[in-house]
Amino acid sequence: MSSKAHPPGCDRLSVRLRRGTRTVHDEAERSGFLDALAEGRLPREAYADLTAQHYLVYEELERAAAAMAHDPVASAFISRDLARLPSLEADLAFLHGRRWRNRIAALPATTTYRTRLRGVVTSGAPSFLAHHYTRYLGDLSGGQYLGSAIARSYELCGDGHRFFVFPGVDPAAFKARYRRRLDTVPWSPAEQATFLAEAVEAYRLNIAILAELAESWA
Repeated sequence: MSSKAHPPGCDRLSVRLRRGTRTVHDEAERSGFLDALAEGRLPREAYADLTAQHYLVYEELERAAAAMAHDPVASAFISRDLARLPSLEADLAFLHGRRWRNRIAALPATTTYRTRLRGVVTSGAPSFLAHHYTRYLGDLSGGQYLGSAIARSYELCGDGHRFFVFPGVDPAAFKARYRRRLDTVPWSPAEQATFLAEAVEAYRLNIAILAELAESWA
């Protein structure tokens, strides 16, 4: 009876993370905007808009990663193989042309997310890794399906959807290693609670961007 109430490994941080974010994860996956893109029901400009918001988010996330590169905990999770900015810049140049920087603008929800990401550096590794996990492991999970679907729907062959491609990375193996590392992080109960709460907030911030994109392209 006790084994049913407390399955082996249920107290691992990675398990508690997935359990604690299940509701917001499912909400994010039900985004009508992403479904419409995957099915090609929106103009290509809507996909370009999503790419622009991704760029603006990752600009702050990867700036935070650079600032956290020497943190004793966060540094073990930061990898050059994950960097998305070069791919996003190439995608935007393809989708918007050489003057793409003058043609993109942050949605209000994106600005809110960027502000939050600027704060995680001073908040510490638990807050930073909550966003790092949510974005990058999401890209290596549902993002792989989304990228393939968008490439088919908008007839993109390399150019325009490099954001979704991680050369040399085995998504399943990378995610497994990442979660094993999480389970060995020497955080206090308070630090673990901060990490888990911030991960939920990261999902909510992403959901808010998708909601504004959906409204923009309704």
